[in-house]
Amino acid sequence: MQKVSNRNFIIILAFVVGIVGGIAASLLKGLTHWIASFLQDDIDWHYKYSLYLIFPLIGILLSVIYLRKVLRGKKFEHGITPIIYAISRKSSRIEPHNVYSQIVTSALTVGFGGSSGLEAPIAHSGAAIGSNIGRFFGLSYKEVTMLLACGASAGISGAFNSPIAGMIFSIEILLTEFSIPVLIPLLISSALAAVVSKILYSEPLFYTSVTGWEVNALLFYILLAVIVGLYTIYFSKFSQYIKKLYSNIHSPYMRVWVSGLSLGVLIFIFPALYGEGYLTIQQLLDGQFNAIVKNSLFADYRDIGWVIVAYTVLTLFAKSLAALVTVNSGGNGGVFGPSLVMGGLLGFAFAYGINMTGLMQLNVPNFVMAGMAAALSGIMHAPLTGVFLIAEVTGSYALMVPLMIVTSISYLINRNGMHHSIYTKVLAESGDLISYEDKDRSVLSMMKLRYVIETNFIKLSPQETPTERKKDIIHSKRNIFPIVEADGKFLGIIYSERLFAILLGEEEGANRNFATLAQKPNDIINVNENMDIVMKKMNREDVWILPVIDNNGNYLGFISKSAVFNKYRALLMRQGSYLE
Repeated sequence: MQKVSNRNFIIILAFVVGIVGGIAASLLKGLTHWIASFLQDDIDWHYKYSLYLIFPLIGILLSVIYLRKVLRGKKFEHGITPIIYAISRKSSRIEPHNVYSQIVTSALTVGFGGSSGLEAPIAHSGAAIGSNIGRFFGLSYKEVTMLLACGASAGISGAFNSPIAGMIFSIEILLTEFSIPVLIPLLISSALAAVVSKILYSEPLFYTSVTGWEVNALLFYILLAVIVGLYTIYFSKFSQYIKKLYSNIHSPYMRVWVSGLSLGVLIFIFPALYGEGYLTIQQLLDGQFNAIVKNSLFADYRDIGWVIVAYTVLTLFAKSLAALVTVNSGGNGGVFGPSLVMGGLLGFAFAYGINMTGLMQLNVPNFVMAGMAAALSGIMHAPLTGVFLIAEVTGSYALMVPLMIVTSISYLINRNGMHHSIYTKVLAESGDLISYEDKDRSVLSMMKLRYVIETNFIKLSPQETPTERKKDIIHSKRNIFPIVEADGKFLGIIYSERLFAILLGEEEGANRNFATLAQKPNDIINVNENMDIVMKKMNREDVWILPVIDNNGNYLGFISKSAVFNKYRALLMRQGSYLE
């Protein structure tokens, strides 16, 4: 039998990942909507609607219980950021339990009314499917990364029935380089996931009819893009603030209570915050412009235009709080879906408000869709994903030009204000982000410090003297000696030049112990520091070699620029031979 080439084998696995990813997406959507339908429609009791206020708390609590009792201490992370981190620092290894844990926890969180989206969890589940299939077959880092991206593409494609957006999502968010060999597996996985999802769960995300766009409305699309771009900066900064607040709450169950009660209050005032929020967007696309107010405390004023606009704006800011509370609560969800909802609300408030002024009559549903694309582009730094996602989920490419304009402007505004997306800011600050804009830093971030530590150095004891270790010093092939205590604590260093001067009588100290002769190194490297920080320390001190210690101050070895450069060349060669 003829041996299957590496490239063809990857394509075969892309088929498998696409099918399994599509099944996972259908399962998540079906399970979530079954829970929501069961709570809202199938159960009939007198006080059911008042319990909507505590359903989100119950969902988050069940999710936390699952994580603590079923996973039993296994590390669980949610969102897109851990996927990017896995690519950058974990050789694209994602724990297998994420295949099902992401589905279970997000279905509980969102199905019970948590104000977040399913897209990030299903992308994470799909990425875990691709990663573990690649690892099962013993593939290389780049090949596992490829399948990881295929899985994420399949998840997004299956969730939205949008294969092109799924593929572009992985290219814009996860992969640092683009080439035709990368494109083909992504296309296959996304397409198959969309087919499987359509067979198993065919309900579309949105229904709408697009009638095209007016040239004289172009200025208003630009203005909307500027407003959305500024809002995405606010949301990104607000996200950091909420995350910092939650970092001070150490008890997972306290987080549940704080989040659950907060969501209950928010949903009581703004019913549109219950669940994903897509139902509200669908009503706006259908022309039911007062639907957002109709079921609220202000239902009596639902026919007053300015009340609708003001209440929509308040709901928009409440949605940002509710989404971030849900994401940080201990439940599972992402900001992908909330980005769409917030953008849709902002687009509606803008267009509806302009129409009320009489300046011009804008097509409100078109601006709802434009706002969705712009928000996704600005928050995620994914303009192409925003364009094609909205085009695909609405079933029309008639708005391509306005979508291209609003996504570009929103992206540029957010990037100018934040530089990094909501997913990558933390990784960029810690030096764990691979960026195609900085090839050297990208390759360095792929390097693991423990693999370039050199240990063939002669260790000297603080109590010993140069005379006692004369033979070892003379025959050493290294020009630097670590001085290490008996328990492994690193004390300092001493160079061979100084030792030779002492042994030859050019400098006093032949009978002094090394504790008194020890020199402080220019800097010290902690084993947990990434390579970008290591190189910055070396360049700042203009040194070729530095000692490495662990968190307890114990000596581990040295790291030299020579070892780093050799590893750097090896990684470049491995990247160059990818899929050849």
